[in-house]
Amino acid sequence: MKPMMLRTSCRKTRRWPSRVAAWAGAIMLAMTAGIGSGAEPSQNKAEWPMFRGDQGFVGVTDQDLPASPKSLWKFRAKGGFTGSPIVAGGRVFAADSSGFVYALQFASGSEIWKRELPDAIEATPLVVDGVLYVGCLDGSLHALDAATGEVKWKFATGEKIVGAANFYRVKDRKAPLIFVGSYDNKMYALDGGSGEKVWEFETSNWINGAPAVADGKVVFGGCDSEVHVVDAATGKEDTAVSGGAQIAGSIAVANGSAYYGHYQNEVVRVDLKDGKHLWSYADRDKAFFSTPAVTKDRVVIGGRDTRVHCLDRETGKAIWTFATKDEVDSSPVVSKDKVLVGSNDGRLYMLGLADGKELWSFDTGGSITASPAVVNGRIVIGDSNGTLYMFGAKP
Repeated sequence: MKPMMLRTSCRKTRRWPSRVAAWAGAIMLAMTAGIGSGAEPSQNKAEWPMFRGDQGFVGVTDQDLPASPKSLWKFRAKGGFTGSPIVAGGRVFAADSSGFVYALQFASGSEIWKRELPDAIEATPLVVDGVLYVGCLDGSLHALDAATGEVKWKFATGEKIVGAANFYRVKDRKAPLIFVGSYDNKMYALDGGSGEKVWEFETSNWINGAPAVADGKVVFGGCDSEVHVVDAATGKEDTAVSGGAQIAGSIAVANGSAYYGHYQNEVVRVDLKDGKHLWSYADRDKAFFSTPAVTKDRVVIGGRDTRVHCLDRETGKAIWTFATKDEVDSSPVVSKDKVLVGSNDGRLYMLGLADGKELWSFDTGGSITASPAVVNGRIVIGDSNGTLYMFGAKP
């Protein structure tokens, strides 16, 4: 029997600042069927078309970043940014709390189009095959033409959507399957071309995070305190592993293991084949809403204890911590020897992966819960005040 959980504790809420043809080809290069293993970066340097950059959510790239990035452009939106920006086909896509989805020129930040949806948007968009998929607090997954912003279809769930969508290609099916979780307790698989429901999988509580995809499986947690492993093609559950507590964020999957933080103040590694808990890490009595970055030998995650934690991947032992001035719900990205992560203190930080020392930071003036996108040596991030920034070396 699945445990009954206190539903209010796991709820993911918006947190505002305390301080007030070539197109399709480029996308296809990034959206391969392979999954980031956490051992080798799988990110195409010209694309960051989804949450965390790849289907396994490992948040790792081998791109070179400047030691002291400069602000190259900024774009002011109508509402604040909770979810992360993505980059595909030479465009930046981002969605805000006022319900607008924006398409901007990557090079200049100039607006190409915007589309208003019925409610606020907290989810990070996904681009596959020239279609942009984004969940909305109206409870619908909206499919837009990435080139024009025109609505192709929408699918209504029974409650709000706060997590990003993911995808999987099934043999003999023309369009990819698109996966999205909802506060109606269900994970859905939809036909990417038509929006038709292919399958649904019901849990016993809210699903906050995005579903990772690895080895033909959909892996996700939720407020039912379980890690679910579901067959991507059929929706049949392979296994359910005790998560230890409610899982408010998304799970990173690398080499057959799931890495995640949960509401009862631990970071956990679980073997998905046998369900064994390989290790857990706990330091202070504060929850983890961040999704970890997983490298060959390290796991880096933000905590609501105001710190960034770097752990040994094999043992779960702490290597270093870095203190910010507020909660860290932002999911870190590791770019070679550097860590990028935002904080609710309003700063985007660049840290050394080896020792956690601060290399650079930028104060946006608004809280940052989003995960950065890293493309062609440039960084894109948005804050809760509604400003989208690009950083990099000066041309």
